[in-house]
Amino acid sequence: MAEENSACAKGFVDSSIHVDVKDYYGKVLKKTSDLKSNACVAPAQPIPAFIRQALKKVHPEVTARYYGCGLVVPECLEGCRILDLGSGSGRDVYMLSELVGEKGHVTGIDMTEDQLDVARTYVDYHTKEFGFKKPNVSFVQGYIEALTEAGLEKSSFDIIISNCVVNLSPDKKRVLAEAYSVLKDGGELYFSDVYSSGRLTEEIKNHKVLWGECIGGALWWKDLLQLAEEVGFSPPRLVTASFITVDNKELQDILGDFKFVSATYRLFKVPKGATNPCQVIYNGSITGVEDSFQFDTQFTFKVDEVVEVDGEVATILTHSRFREDFTLQPQGGPRESCGVKPKAGTVDPFQLVLQLGKQQPGSATGGCCSTQSACCK
Repeated sequence: MAEENSACAKGFVDSSIHVDVKDYYGKVLKKTSDLKSNACVAPAQPIPAFIRQALKKVHPEVTARYYGCGLVVPECLEGCRILDLGSGSGRDVYMLSELVGEKGHVTGIDMTEDQLDVARTYVDYHTKEFGFKKPNVSFVQGYIEALTEAGLEKSSFDIIISNCVVNLSPDKKRVLAEAYSVLKDGGELYFSDVYSSGRLTEEIKNHKVLWGECIGGALWWKDLLQLAEEVGFSPPRLVTASFITVDNKELQDILGDFKFVSATYRLFKVPKGATNPCQVIYNGSITGVEDSFQFDTQFTFKVDEVVEVDGEVATILTHSRFREDFTLQPQGGPRESCGVKPKAGTVDPFQLVLQLGKQQPGSATGGCCSTQSACCK
């Protein structure tokens, strides 16, 4: 392993894990084809047309130096301030910069300076490509465990996204706490990552190859629920999940009976306390999901349809960026007899995968990869 610790700006100390990851993504990989295999597969469902169009405008070198998997693109982005954790060469930052528009802003943070150099090179290119008068992106060198130390202001972002990056951190709770700190009230952490069926053994967690393959650092999914509550987030809402397969026999022997999934969750920074259940009506105003908005595994809102929601979801819809997209009325209102009853939801990604009966990575805008390749930016 690399040296055990090295100091960085403003007091944060990076571990040997940080050093090794920076070396791999900054020096070993020079283009996408340098990845060890093509195990990262394309999304099973088609990517929405407006996202495809934005991706086509991203400079080819930025795309070539991007080592993430899939896409993590939440809804209702116009005018938002977004932070991308582990932004790499900036592909998702630039794609999102068009989706938020000139009145929005996207910040990418990454600990690998070589990757940031690529991203910063094309700021002017994308400003012109999107027809903006001035850039609406910025790139920061720093650690996802130390966002405020990197100069990011508290309560300054509407949305934080992350794709297969949190598993690389040795301190997941600190990552969540920092994300909570820099989110505005009502803000959302929308992220995809790898989760395990139980707490991993020390042998697995200390295996350098498995860590690089986004497996050794995987969090037990139940621990995510606990950590989210401890730092102040609302209970995680599961959006999608898919099994991850490990085809390498030597690695599989080390993993034993542990199973892994890629799962996308949404966590909100909203007030605590009881909120009464109510009925909501989606007005169809969110770009790309005008007819039907899949909020999570439990709730899919069809335009102009009355849906009964619990107090937790009601709090999210009334305190987040979605507040203008829904009409809420208390239960017992004039349209109650027409209300759609919610289906049973789950936060267990393994249960969801079994319900869906799918074995390959999932939704159009969610998901990490299967392994053997190094799937993280």
